Amino acid sequence: MSAREFVVLGTASQVPTRHRNHNGYLLRWDGEGILFDPGEGTQRQMLRAGVAAHDINRICITHFHGDHSLGLAGVIQRINLDQVPHPVAAHYPASGQKFFDRLRYATAYRETVPITEEPVAVDGTVAHGASYVLEARLLSHPVESFGYRITEPDGRRMVPELLARHGIKGPDVGRIQRDGRLGEVTLEEVSEPRPGQRFAFVMDTRLCTGVDELAEGCDMLVIESTFLDEDERLATDHGHLTAGQAARVARDAGVRHLVLTHFSQRYTDPAEFERQARAAGFEGELTVAADLMRVPLPKRG
Repeated sequence: MSAREFVVLGTASQVPTRHRNHNGYLLRWDGEGILFDPGEGTQRQMLRAGVAAHDINRICITHFHGDHSLGLAGVIQRINLDQVPHPVAAHYPASGQKFFDRLRYATAYRETVPITEEPVAVDGTVAHGASYVLEARLLSHPVESFGYRITEPDGRRMVPELLARHGIKGPDVGRIQRDGRLGEVTLEEVSEPRPGQRFAFVMDTRLCTGVDELAEGCDMLVIESTFLDEDERLATDHGHLTAGQAARVARDAGVRHLVLTHFSQRYTDPAEFERQARAAGFEGELTVAADLMRVPLPKRG
């Protein structure tokens, strides 16, 4: 199993269909799991996808429309029922605090796990994980909505030829990585820069500055494409993107792997989303999301 992969639990916008559940997505990042937008039915989709409550360390809600949040009640109760052995943080628009409260305490249950509420009110850093920084940016939707971005700090990659040239091997490799120097040899002399991986999650929104900032330089961009391009007027009126708009964002931002999701039930041919994305000029790796799909993050370049 990939240490960093994106698990698709549901891909339908507004209402589920015979083949698409409401939204729900889990990002596995090393030893952590970040659950995004658990819509209705997420708990069952987790079971089908092999995702356990123990896998969840954070919950990120973009906004409080039902297809992105109605499954929160069941997920939180399952976390407590299974007595997850670590605390769980919840991030969501601060303006929706009353909705979060209602969902968290929708019915009676025994609380056994600390759920740390960390509402988001402005753009900026939301949290620091063991190997990433979580940020949020305001989007453009009829209700307040935030997108999320995960950035791994830049590091350095050891170069075997340079290590051999300086006679460094065995435990000394770890020492120079840890200390930055071994005798007269510096870390920079035996390594090269390694850009940190970047992931962004962009749901219900029109085109806006926040979308561009979240997408910039991402290894993987998961983005809504509710409508096809012929319905662009409808998309704008309802605060959504088309497949072509999402692809142009990814193209201009230098995204390596684009994942399209959140599809309107009016369309029956998923391949049309790919065709329109390619027509818009995106040439990187492209996935039209389907329920229960697993998408590994790209290997570092």
